Amino acid sequence: QVQLVESGGGLVQAGGSLRLSCAASGRSFGTGLAAWFRQGRGKEREFVAAVRWSGGTTYYTDSVRGRFTISKDNAKNTVDLQMNSLKPEDTAVYYCADRLTYTSNYDSGDEYNFWGQGTQVTVSS
Repeated sequence: QVQLVESGGGLVQAGGSLRLSCAASGRSFGTGLAAWFRQGRGKEREFVAAVRWSGGTTYYTDSVRGRFTISKDNAKNTVDLQMNSLKPEDTAVYYCADRLTYTSNYDSGDEYNFWGQGTQVTVSS
């Protein structure tokens, strides 16, 4: 059974930085995708960023490109999200997700097989 455990959330002022980490276990992480999604209060879940376990190709939603960086460590089975220049609209619960295969629908939450419990990120203005 795949387990994903997020850490690193918290409260930060606008313009600041946070680094989220996702520790993954339970399968061989040489295939598929890992991703971060977020859900603000009263909002739908949205895709933030993804990385292919093999090769490391990355994908970002437009609102975070240039500010956030997703990275992986296959040896440690971790996926990090470095978030810089944070804005109040980045406030949300951030979820780590994992899928077993790769398709072009990397931003569809329905395609992901496993999810973490989430970590709260709050950006004050």
